[in-house]
Amino acid sequence: MATHKKEEFTQKEQDLAAFAKALAHPARIAILKVLAQRNECICGEIVEILPLSQSTVSQHLKELKNAGLINGRVDGPRSCYCINWKAFEKFNQEFSWLFTNLKIRNQKSCC
Repeated sequence: MATHKKEEFTQKEQDLAAFAKALAHPARIAILKVLAQRNECICGEIVEILPLSQSTVSQHLKELKNAGLINGRVDGPRSCYCINWKAFEKFNQEFSWLFTNLKIRNQKSCC
């Protein structure tokens, strides 16, 4: 029986991995670009812009929201979304720290 080893990693490592996973689809990158341009967007407008079905866009929005990268609210029949800039700033700092540390530790020529 396989065991789940995720708990063996630090919370910071788990959070960074979840952030990276949420960004690991081109549709999600495109959705974030649309939201950044408009500052707030209705789901239907995203569907009109992207070559994806309503259900597919909704699934991607759900993944971004679950990762904390976007905020959303239901306004009657419409769902409005915007980027959670605090989350992006947090992960930007953490990824910068990670990349800097990896580079510092590998100053010697490896291959």
